[in-house]
Amino acid sequence: MSFSNKDGRIIVLAVIEEIIKNRNYLSEIDAAVGDGDHGINMSKGFQLAKDEIDDKELTMSEGFMVISKVLVSKIGGSMGPLYGSFFRGLSIASKDKEVIDGVILEEMLTKAYSNISMVSNANIGDKTLIDVLDPAIQVFKEKLSDGNAMEDCLREMIEAARRALENTKEMVAKVGRASRLGSRSIGHQDAGATSCFLILQSLAKSVILLEGTNKEE
Repeated sequence: MSFSNKDGRIIVLAVIEEIIKNRNYLSEIDAAVGDGDHGINMSKGFQLAKDEIDDKELTMSEGFMVISKVLVSKIGGSMGPLYGSFFRGLSIASKDKEVIDGVILEEMLTKAYSNISMVSNANIGDKTLIDVLDPAIQVFKEKLSDGNAMEDCLREMIEAARRALENTKEMVAKVGRASRLGSRSIGHQDAGATSCFLILQSLAKSVILLEGTNKEE
């Protein structure tokens, strides 16, 4: 199955709303090992992006690019450049595509991951968003290559991301402010990994919903 890039605007808005809705949750998680401002900063950036998108008829690709530019220019710290690169990747990989299917979505996720890798030296096991992003994308790719429908691949991706997020609790932070705690960071879920999970989950669920609408039509 597939959906129109033009109709994908609702996916962009779903991702934005998910981050804004979880502002306090993200900050509470961050407060355990960091400065407690992850949710505040993320929500601020996504709200600014929403304000730009609300009165415009944008495609999914255009909407993701708006998020990217706002996060890079308006949000401080490491998350602005990281997620700015992520959403830029989603946009660039899909901007010339009128119809988005499983193959294109895989290209989007791969490009988004590649972009983050260019601005971050974090590795698997460092207790960062990479610990959710990497296994989630790998599962999506594996399921798609096995011939599964895009909807099923996305559902498997969500579950892989959920398991990966839980696993960050047992990791020692090696990057960012949390790394100062060393072994004391064990037992705490990573804030960046949490926002990454929320983004992937809302993206996947909104794509599934949009696909379902198209089937009914």
